[in-house]
Amino acid sequence: MNFNSKRQTIFLDPNVEGSFELKPKEKVNVILSPSLYWVQKVSLPVKYVRDVKKLLPSLFEDILPQGNYSYSAYKSDDDFYIFAYEDKIILDTLAKQGLNVVSVAKVYFAQSELGNITQSKRVSKNESLFVKDSLLTMVPSAWVESSQNLDLQDITLSKNSITLQQFGHIVDNKSLYKIAAIMLIISLLLLSEYIITSKKVDEILQAKEGLFSKYKLKSTMFQNEAMFKKYNFIHTKQMNLRQVMAAFLALRLSTGENISIIELKSGRLNVVFSGIVKGKESRIKKTLQAKRIIFKDSFKSGSWHVEVTL
Repeated sequence: MNFNSKRQTIFLDPNVEGSFELKPKEKVNVILSPSLYWVQKVSLPVKYVRDVKKLLPSLFEDILPQGNYSYSAYKSDDDFYIFAYEDKIILDTLAKQGLNVVSVAKVYFAQSELGNITQSKRVSKNESLFVKDSLLTMVPSAWVESSQNLDLQDITLSKNSITLQQFGHIVDNKSLYKIAAIMLIISLLLLSEYIITSKKVDEILQAKEGLFSKYKLKSTMFQNEAMFKKYNFIHTKQMNLRQVMAAFLALRLSTGENISIIELKSGRLNVVFSGIVKGKESRIKKTLQAKRIIFKDSFKSGSWHVEVTL
């Protein structure tokens, strides 16, 4: 093989064994044999290469065998040259030739760099490059009458280089698109949920502020909880008082028996009965005990005194 004086340019073919001597950290330019890619020359009603690249998978759909392909294209005059290639096959061929992808500076198609040859070029004893209908192909050397050895020493490389995907063969592009679509849908769902949740939180906070303002509540939940406990305690006491008083007021007293005093003082309800003879109060006691009212009682100055601690 011959090389460019500034940076070695090598011709990579899976059927041609190379012998490359690279210095430490030296990089080489690689021209891919037609055996490593598929190519078409097409005329399309578009102006720019970026528009063509969107169509490449469909343009090769009925031609390519099963595989994970990358695509590229460049324009020449009014036509486009479009390419399909498998990164893994190229990377494996480089490794077979003893080259690491780190040692590769740029990668080119033979079509773009050698497609203008006017005479066939021999790349090995058995294979030669030959141009037919503007497309560069690899043919058996026996098919051509005469050919020159391929010399890359003075070749001027074009701007039509490609970048190999080192991991593109692990997951094919269709799968990547599907995964990306699923991730996008999940992201949109999460975003929607976040927006809805944020809206509900805002509504709750506004309702909370409205309630705080309407009922003149404190500014913090700690203060409101303390206030709630206070009023809940008062409410419990009041309900207990009502139940106890209702029990006393509902008592069926005999003729001459009366409640002369009902007094609430220091958390105690004092009830004084008049007209009850000592020993006759047992009937009332049973009624109060049946209603689970705990009390103390005593006789003072002819009256029966009952005290309930609330």
